[in-house]
Amino acid sequence: MNISSKQSEDDFYKARNKALFNEIQHFLSPEEVNLISLNDIKQLIKPQNETYIGMKVIPIEKIVGSEGRYKDFDNHFFPKSSFLKSRWEHVDQAAIDSVILPPIKVYEIAGLYFVRDGNHRVSVAKSRGTEFIDAEVVSLQSEIKLKQTDSMQDIIRQIINYEKRVFYAETSFGDITDYWCLDFTAAGRYDVIYNHILTHKYYMNQGKTEEVSMEEAINSWFNNVYMPLAGSISRKKILKKFPKRTIGDLYVWTVRYWDQLKQKFGDNVEIDDAVENFTKKYRIPLHRRIKNQIKRIILRKAIDNSINENEINL
Repeated sequence: MNISSKQSEDDFYKARNKALFNEIQHFLSPEEVNLISLNDIKQLIKPQNETYIGMKVIPIEKIVGSEGRYKDFDNHFFPKSSFLKSRWEHVDQAAIDSVILPPIKVYEIAGLYFVRDGNHRVSVAKSRGTEFIDAEVVSLQSEIKLKQTDSMQDIIRQIINYEKRVFYAETSFGDITDYWCLDFTAAGRYDVIYNHILTHKYYMNQGKTEEVSMEEAINSWFNNVYMPLAGSISRKKILKKFPKRTIGDLYVWTVRYWDQLKQKFGDNVEIDDAVENFTKKYRIPLHRRIKNQIKRIILRKAIDNSINENEINL
């Protein structure tokens, strides 16, 4: 083994160990270390048009995800598996020997980049502290602009904040209800609420000669639908059993579950019963979540050890 080959092997295991350490640090919330999937972002943002931009020099720090290899690397583009060793070392050795590699191919969406081709090159570049890389860029057009991040959870928060601003601005919800804390931890929920209000407005209009205004519908929905259910959630202290969730989250989930119960048992199912039954059915105990994550990390480490032993025996 020549010097550059030995250096590449050392570089790979340093990067691989960083990925493992990153996972261990976040074993209670493994989703925080996942590389972001372009498809997941597209489902959240729903870009309208695709534009070919061409060759550009782009900042490495703004490459935050991948189109197809998001399971192979962590959120810092460190390799998660020894299966990547051979190709990763080949790219790293090219960098050591100053060999110029072809530009990577990326999609740009909302100001961030996602790799189409060249995931190993990005991984090596990030591991070596490279700041810029040549890329062929295709832009997916969207209204929202995202700040640089390596966390899907942070992107979701940015999208939710954007959706909240749009919802409050277009409906005047806060001015009408004086309620400014209708919050969610998942994107798309404000559209759900808007549809609930429209449905409520539809039933309010039944049998009336003049159409109910949107302001009246929002007030009625808020006082007669949302607040009674939110009150039940608060009285039963349900939020303690669903860490990091909001009353808005539980409202959406419970309404859906309540509808299921009424379809099964009739319209006499009470709100409090729906809240209580939902909690019993869907709460996951903390000890089970910890146990599942420990098992997953141990399994991945065992797989890597097995791969390393096979390489030694070859």
